[in-house]
Parts: sequence; C-alpha cells; structure tokens
Amino acid sequence: MIYPIVVYGDPVLRQKAVDIEPDEIDVRQLSEDMFETMKAAHGVGLAAPQIGKSIRMFVVDGRPLEDESTNDFVKVFINPEILEEDGEEWTFEEGCLSIPNIREDVSRPEKLRIRYFDVDWNEQEEEYDGVKARIIQHEYDHIEGVLFTDHLSPFKKRMLKGKLQNISKGKMKVDYRVAVPVKK
Repeated sequence: MIYPIVVYGDPVLRQKAVDIEPDEIDVRQLSEDMFETMKAAHGVGLAAPQIGKSIRMFVVDGRPLEDESTNDFVKVFINPEILEEDGEEWTFEEGCLSIPNIREDVSRPEKLRIRYFDVDWNEQEEEYDGVKARIIQHEYDHIEGVLFTDHLSPFKKRMLKGKLQNISKGKMKVDYRVAVPVKK
C-alpha cells in the first residue's frame, strides 16, 4: 500500500517517535508498504513519521543513488539508537520527501555506530560511513522530530521561510501523494 507523504507543517514531523513493541504491529507488512511508498516518491529513505506514524522505524534503499557504495544498501531499522557518531564533518546536499523541491547543504559526521532491530526482531549493531551514514542520520533525525532544515544557518532558514510556508499550505508541485497539514 502506498501511503501519502506527510509534508512540512504537520505536527507528527516534530514529535519524538515512540518505540515499537514486538507483535504490536506487523513490521514486515509496514516495511513493505514503506518501501513501496518510498519508491513511488523516488526517495532513498523514509521514516514512519513521514507517513503519519509516530513510531521509531525507518527504511532505506540507496540503489537509486547509483553510487557503488550504496548498491546493496536496503534495510529496515526498528527502534534504532545511534550509539556513536564520529569522524570529520562533511557537507552534502540533502532533500526530503516531506519538504519537496528544497535541497540544501547539510554538515554531518562521516561515521556512525547504530543498534536496531530488523523485521525478524533480531538485534543488530553495525557501523556505517559516507553516504550510508548520511542516509541513516537523515532518517534517524525524523524519528527524533528533527528535519534537515533544522541543521541550516539562521540566514538560510529565513531565506526558505516562504517556501516552507507554501509547502505547509499544499502550494507545491510533486509527482507523489502528499498529506497536507489540516489547519484549525
């Protein structure tokens, strides 16, 4: 099932997501739906809050980047915890399905160590660097209620304010389904 992508301005994107208990939800089915949703929107990562679910889960698929280092990078992360980030900060242009048509340079540490559960509820602990670490850090931010625009300078944020307000009102062009925040 393809979910609509929740866009900037929806409160779910600012909430710290909660852990999932085994047998609470069908994580295998949800991960398949998330991969299908992400593929339909041409993404390389998708966190559960981006489909309106405030739970600690995200999926990644680095194959669309056509980068040799991400050709086999297809994973599901359940209840992840970044244990360590280190290495040099490096800048890379990021975008987000929840903030369409905006791309900006973001600096992040080059390496990380993460603990998480896979879809069979096996605990994993792995290290990543480069683009793989970047994708994980971006999606991990989502389950912490952080958006990539939060990493920008105050000047850049002011420059983007109008575009972000338009997104929150549904004034944008995308080729995938979105859920615009309901204004009260």
